[in-house]
Amino acid sequence: MSRPPLPPFNEAAAIEKIRLAEDAWNGRDPQKVALAYTENCLWRNRAEFVTGREAIVQLLTRKWTRELDYRLIKELWAYTENRIAVRFAYEFHDDSGQWFRAYGNENWEFDDNGLMCRRIASINEHTINVEDRKFHWPQGRRPDDHPGLSDLGL
Repeated sequence: MSRPPLPPFNEAAAIEKIRLAEDAWNGRDPQKVALAYTENCLWRNRAEFVTGREAIVQLLTRKWTRELDYRLIKELWAYTENRIAVRFAYEFHDDSGQWFRAYGNENWEFDDNGLMCRRIASINEHTINVEDRKFHWPQGRRPDDHPGLSDLGL
C-alpha cells in the first residue's frame, strides 16, 4: 500500500502530507485515519504508548468519544527526507459543555511507501470559554480560507 506524497520530502510535499493528515483527523473516522500508519506503527500520544493499527483505532475511538466537536489545525515545523515535525492545536468540548484548546508537537517518521511508522506526540491542554474559541467551521475539513495557526497567533 502506498500513501503519497512519498519520501524524500521537500517543503511542498511535507505541507501536503500535513494537510492530508489534518483533513483525515477532522473527519474523525478512526478506521480511515489508521490507514495512514504502518501495521506495526509505534505511537506515543501524551503518556500513552500504543503499537499497531488496531491499537490506534481504539485510541482514536476513545479520544473522539470524549472530545466532542473536535476541530484541528496542523502546521509544518520542519522536515527531512523521511521525517516531518508538526505543531498543532485543536479545540473540543467535553460532555459537560466545557471547551478546551490543546497544543502540541508531533514528530512523524515514514517508510518508503509514505506510511507513518512512528508518531511521537506531546500535548498540553487548558480550558477556554466558548467565546475564546478560534476554530469556527462546520464539522469536517477546515476550509481553505480559514486562518492557520500562525495567522491566529497560536
